[in-house]
Amino acid sequence: MKTADRYHKWVEWSEEDQAYLGKCPDLITGIHGDDPSRVFAELCDVVDGVIRHYADEGRPLPPPR
Repeated sequence: MKTADRYHKWVEWSEEDQAYLGKCPDLITGIHGDDPSRVFAELCDVVDGVIRHYADEGRPLPPPR
């Protein structure tokens, strides 16, 4: 299992924003877009980047909820 798989990620429609929102609250505030599949793929890429950044900085990751 990849480290990123421990973190809850989801995509939901926002009526207010008229866009799909991708969220991973343990690591990032979120991203948005028009296509839910693309938003999820981008969310996974961003989460992987955040995890790499923590590792590069030698910082521990926050615990997944």
